[in-house]
Amino acid sequence: MSDTEADGDGGREYDPDATNAFPDERVNAVLSLLESDPEVDAYLAAQNVNPVQRKEYNDHGRKHIEIVRNRALCLYDLLKRGGVEFNGAREQGLDEADEPVIVALAATLHDIGHVVHRDDHPYYSIPLAADVLDRLLAEFYDTPEAVRVKGETLHAILCHHTEETPLTLEAGVVRVADALDMEQGRSRIPYERGGRGIDTLSSQAIQRVSLSPGDDRPVLVEIEMNAAAGVYQVDELLTSKLHASGLEEQVRIVAVNTEDDGTLVERIEL
Repeated sequence: MSDTEADGDGGREYDPDATNAFPDERVNAVLSLLESDPEVDAYLAAQNVNPVQRKEYNDHGRKHIEIVRNRALCLYDLLKRGGVEFNGAREQGLDEADEPVIVALAATLHDIGHVVHRDDHPYYSIPLAADVLDRLLAEFYDTPEAVRVKGETLHAILCHHTEETPLTLEAGVVRVADALDMEQGRSRIPYERGGRGIDTLSSQAIQRVSLSPGDDRPVLVEIEMNAAAGVYQVDELLTSKLHASGLEEQVRIVAVNTEDDGTLVERIEL
């Protein structure tokens, strides 16, 4: 894991060459395959049509997946550094090295159901992702292990944006990471086309999201915003996803509202 000034990633970026807090060789191999897979790439392009072009929602394509996957792995790394023990892979009899594989795969494929429809897209993502996983996992696992990794990945996909409660911390990470993609650039396309929904306006107010080790919890999420509309993004979207994620006691959220010149207006701790 490395600290950078990468635009849109809150200064923290997953680095496969860094010393991470978990066994990373397997997930790095999976990431390499994902980034070069033509079917995955086609889904990431096609899944943006319904939400952006037809519904004028925020971007849900390649950039969204890049941000969510990065933040999911950064969140996972911080939790591991904080001594948090994950249960998904372990309860399936899998290795610790399979935890980040589940997180990375679910973060990559969680929104492909948008190619069918925006509404109820997590449910449409399940059969589509299952087909992709059957092919990809055969490159790394024997059938018994592949079935278990597949099941855990699909569980995380399903729970990212539904009422179903995540039963694993791996799924909780993906659920929270999805909500961490909330900065201004996320809403640029629908905003410039005239979209003025609360999702678009609230994300326009978010200046920066950063992840770092917390003082009293493994993870501190700091959110800088320049308008009160950003509170919706934090409270209704991020806080609601953190609730029942299994990570409520591990993550602290601090929202800071500032003027254009950086003057502090208010500080909200959640």
